Amino acid sequence: MATVSPAPVTAPRRKLRLGGAASLSEAELLAIVLQRGRDATPALDLSDRLLARFGGLRRLLHAESRSLAAEKGIGDVRLCILAALPELARRYYEQTLPVGHAIRSPADTEAFLMARLRDLPHELFCCLYLDNRHRVLSFEELFRGTIDGTSVYPREVVKQALKVNAAAVILAHNHPSGIAEPSQADERITRRVKAALELLDIRLLDHLVIGDGTSTSLASRGLL
Repeated sequence: MATVSPAPVTAPRRKLRLGGAASLSEAELLAIVLQRGRDATPALDLSDRLLARFGGLRRLLHAESRSLAAEKGIGDVRLCILAALPELARRYYEQTLPVGHAIRSPADTEAFLMARLRDLPHELFCCLYLDNRHRVLSFEELFRGTIDGTSVYPREVVKQALKVNAAAVILAHNHPSGIAEPSQADERITRRVKAALELLDIRLLDHLVIGDGTSTSLASRGLL
């Protein structure tokens, strides 16, 4: 009866076992998840080449599938892995604010919203609905726009707040340009939503503008 030889332990895997994941470079981490595929290209060589070709890990993971598929060493398996990685990261950070749990810190809120909104090519306006103890009731993506903006209707924000019996709301939207500076339109809609919520004794806690790796709080600017 033939025996099956165990898969060889690659250098990145050996390094991970000895020093933990934090000891690995981006190329080595990527090589671990790209071990198996149709092409025989060594995973570490492939990872180094892809990171150089696309200009870093983040740009690689958000590259178009057509561009990735054209790279030597990328078959269907590796293409699916690269597509799944950013979605896994988003879902991981989403769990920093699970429904029913109280917000522990502004940093948790920022990490959650950054994961949801940072890399979108279009503008998305969202609401985080909370009870009177700042426990998460729901997160709603209410208005979707283009790269130039979106239309926001305060009545829809209020309607959903009443539906979930919210006591407080945090607004958020992204700027696809990557610049997290609030516009005059952002300030106007914040005032309109706040006024609509106040009629029902619902507090507007903040409005966060999400950019490329940074965010701006309108509350911290004194604009609420």
